[in-house]
Amino acid sequence: MGTYVNGGNSPIGTWRLPVPGPEAGLYTPAPVNSGSADRKGRAVTTTASPRIPLPGNFKATVPRWAVWAAHAVPFTALPSGLWRLALGAGIPVGFHGEMAELYDGPGWITLYVIVLSAIAEGLALLTLGLVQPWGEVVPRWIPFLGGRTVPVMAAVVPAALGALGVTFLSVMGVQEWIAPDMTQQEIQDSPNGLAGVIMAVAYAPMLAWGPLLGVVTVAYYLRRRQQVKGMKG
Repeated sequence: MGTYVNGGNSPIGTWRLPVPGPEAGLYTPAPVNSGSADRKGRAVTTTASPRIPLPGNFKATVPRWAVWAAHAVPFTALPSGLWRLALGAGIPVGFHGEMAELYDGPGWITLYVIVLSAIAEGLALLTLGLVQPWGEVVPRWIPFLGGRTVPVMAAVVPAALGALGVTFLSVMGVQEWIAPDMTQQEIQDSPNGLAGVIMAVAYAPMLAWGPLLGVVTVAYYLRRRQQVKGMKG
C-alpha cells in the first residue's frame, strides 16, 4: 500500500509507493556518487544498476517445467538400480545356466551392483543442482570453495557431456537388446518371458535420462546467461 504525502512543490500532494528490497527477494544496488550536486552543494547519489532477481530466487527465475524435468531424472535411474540390487541380493531375476552361476548372489556381484547403482543414482541426483541454489553458489559448508559463484560453463559442460553420454549408452543398450551380441546359449540363459519384460521395464526409463538432462542443461545455461546480462546492464 502506498503512502499519501502532502506538501512539497505539488499543491495536491503525491503518492509514495513502497520500494521492494532484499526481503522481497530482490537485489538492491548500493548507492554510488553520480559526480553531480544539488543546489545546496550536496552530492547526488544514484543506483549502479536496476534491481534484478537474486540467483537464489528460483520461484521467479527457474521455469516450472525445468524443475519437474530435473526431479524426474533420478526416477529414470531408480528402477534399473532396484533391479540390479535384487540381482545382487540373490533374488531370481530370470537368468539360467551359466549366466545364473555368473550372476549368482550374494557374492562379488553384490558389491558391484551396489556401487554401480549408487554411482548412477548419485549422478542422476546431480541434475537437481541445475534448478537449485547450490548449482549457482557453492554451499558454504564446502571447504575452500563455499560461498563462491559456480562458473556457468563449469556446470554446463559436464552436464551436456553427461546428457550425450547417457543418451549414447541408452541407445546402445536398446540396440544390444534388439540384436544381442551373444551366443545362442547366452540368449537362452538370459531373462526371457515375464522376467525379460520386467527387466525391459526396469531399464526403459533410462532412455529419458539423457534428453531430460539435456533440456534442463539448456534452461540452466539460458537462465545464468540472462542473469549475467542483467548484472552488466
